[in-house]
Amino acid sequence: MKPALLLLTTWLFASTLYAQSDVQKRYQTKLILADDGSTIELDAGRFTFTSSLSLQDKKRIVIRGKGIDKTVLSFKGQTDGAEGLRVSNGENIVIENLTVQDTQGDGIKTMNVKGITFRNVKVEWTGPPKSTNGGYGLYPVQCDNVVIEGCTAIGASDAGIYVGQSRGIIVKNSKAYHNVAGIEIENSRDADVFDNEAYENTGGILVFDLPDLVQKKSGNVRVFNNYVHDNNLPNFAPEGNIVATVSAGTGLLILAANAVEVFNNRFIRNQSTGTGIISYLFTQRPITDKAYYPFPTAVSIHDNIYERNPGPAIARSELFALILKTGSEIPHILYDGIVDPATLDSNGKPLPERRICIRNNKNQSLINLDAGQGFKSMARDAAPFDCQLPPLKAPALNAR
Repeated sequence: MKPALLLLTTWLFASTLYAQSDVQKRYQTKLILADDGSTIELDAGRFTFTSSLSLQDKKRIVIRGKGIDKTVLSFKGQTDGAEGLRVSNGENIVIENLTVQDTQGDGIKTMNVKGITFRNVKVEWTGPPKSTNGGYGLYPVQCDNVVIEGCTAIGASDAGIYVGQSRGIIVKNSKAYHNVAGIEIENSRDADVFDNEAYENTGGILVFDLPDLVQKKSGNVRVFNNYVHDNNLPNFAPEGNIVATVSAGTGLLILAANAVEVFNNRFIRNQSTGTGIISYLFTQRPITDKAYYPFPTAVSIHDNIYERNPGPAIARSELFALILKTGSEIPHILYDGIVDPATLDSNGKPLPERRICIRNNKNQSLINLDAGQGFKSMARDAAPFDCQLPPLKAPALNAR
């Protein structure tokens, strides 16, 4: 090797070692010292971190890498902190064009942020899915005006793309695979989930309303134009988590949520349940939260496509064995049939504005499990659900 080339090679190698050893301090300093309204540019390359990065009490900040898989922040050797990147108490924050890998806990968590955008971001746990992976990939919680677009989440032991206890939400043009839950909207209001692909998860998309959380009563959630397929991955959530109860082979699961509209989706080869609509009472978990409402109401499932390979559900349970006794195949849509008596009129019929409406779906088949009466009168009759609710409105938010 010529002396000049050898010198250049040595310098580049030394610079790389310096950059790797210095990057934690350098990037954290940028985040601390950033003035409101500034852009923090991250270098191209693969960088390793032992501690979380954090941004707090900032406004109008852009954190920008050089692109997915071009700027890679690896936390494989993390010894301090749970998240890869944590953003708290901010306004109008944008995180874009980067990859976060192998965090001890959540990939990117944002909390109490008014205006948060994730754009062209990938969060992943490398290697096979396992219960020791972090719980959440993209994890905005208690935020307003949330936009997640063009993102990818892989390997989360809870939910790859999760929005919790938030208001004004758009999740679009994103992918989630090899997670327990691909995309989850939990205890949140005014959300649109559309043009996404959720595949090879345990459950593709979840819309949950859970007890014991600060924000109660989700509502006005639209799930449309998504491709939800092949969500047959064995559940690898840590024992005790609510998502550990999700059956492998679930396309969409609505749990105790109110005002949900599901339309123009393709639910393909989800080999246990294309769409499930259940009460929290169905989980048989105790409820101590007196403000919690455990019933799904005002749910509309229409104009979707359902397809599945012939055969039994891949989830092995007494429930699916009972369902098979009522017909030759597992229906695409399962409703547990647990009803709040306060939502019934004097004739025992659901009040119009609180109904579960299921109509005009291709290859539609459904079952009312009658779980409230011990599964005594399970029925596949679709007529009681042939109704129509007013269309929900798109969320109003000012996205950057």
